[in-house]
Amino acid sequence: MTTTRSAQPTTPLTAADVAGASDAIDRISTAWSSRVVGQERIRTALLVTLLSEGHVLLESVPGLAKTLASATLAQAVSAEFSRIQCTPDLLPSDIIGTQVYDPRRHEFETQLGPVHAHFVLLDEINRASAKTQSALLEAMQERQTSIAGTIHPLPRPFMVLATQNPIEEEGTYVLPHAQMDRFLLKEIVDYPDESDELMVLDRIDDGTLGQHATKVEPVATIGDVIDVQAMVRRVYVDPAIRRYVVAAVRATRHVGELLGPELGAYVEIGASPRGSIAFFQAARAMAVIQGRHYVIPEDIRELRHAVLRHRIHLSFEALADRVQPESIIDAVFRAVPTP
Repeated sequence: MTTTRSAQPTTPLTAADVAGASDAIDRISTAWSSRVVGQERIRTALLVTLLSEGHVLLESVPGLAKTLASATLAQAVSAEFSRIQCTPDLLPSDIIGTQVYDPRRHEFETQLGPVHAHFVLLDEINRASAKTQSALLEAMQERQTSIAGTIHPLPRPFMVLATQNPIEEEGTYVLPHAQMDRFLLKEIVDYPDESDELMVLDRIDDGTLGQHATKVEPVATIGDVIDVQAMVRRVYVDPAIRRYVVAAVRATRHVGELLGPELGAYVEIGASPRGSIAFFQAARAMAVIQGRHYVIPEDIRELRHAVLRHRIHLSFEALADRVQPESIIDAVFRAVPTP
């Protein structure tokens, strides 16, 4: 029997690397916070997703600054931003692009769609038809589009921020479980507290927010983002942490064996290996955000809801008993030994 040894980055991060990454992240965070009040969970989710080269799904009722948060992050890093309002009549060509005939030159020319931007906000993705959702998710996965047989690579970095509204479900197309799995994180955006909501009014008064507010001045470049993304891929993940991740994800597939038949009946499908990969990528980004060149168990625990809540498929019994995926996730992490 042979044992395989986990491969580690060949070039470990230095103290100078971590300091440089921390400086860039601090500048971006400060610029973001100058426009967006509170919503620290959104900030963390966006930064982790960006540095992990993934995509994020944000769920909340309208009016909780999801568009503002996305646009501000793009402005802070000198990136191109586009917003797509998803509706049932939206076609894949409206997003990806198409060929248009030019009668003057008697030839077709390619017009790229709004998905060809660094940051793409898909507002209310659950209102787009299944065909359009499929085209969007293909672009997310392949990082390219195909128009009339020609491949058009998407820019780097490329990040999709999709939102969905948990109310007004009439006329929506729920994302299939297999497509939800392609989002690195899913964050639930809650209402601000009283002090944050008062601060929003103050910032509208002083012109920081509102329709007459100026854009955030760039504090970093696209090149800076790509450099930090490369550093994230070199963060050290100890074999014990890797085993912890795999044990937690595998436990979601055998909840009955670990936690008993009562809780086991609530989970129909556990997380796939994409859950382990998501933890692996996101935890590395979290470590860099925290100013470390290595992952610790707390990184995994802090990300557990965002990584797993959309990867666990609950049964009808769970829905009837109003059991939330977060309660199952917490129970799993209490049962799995922490290294």
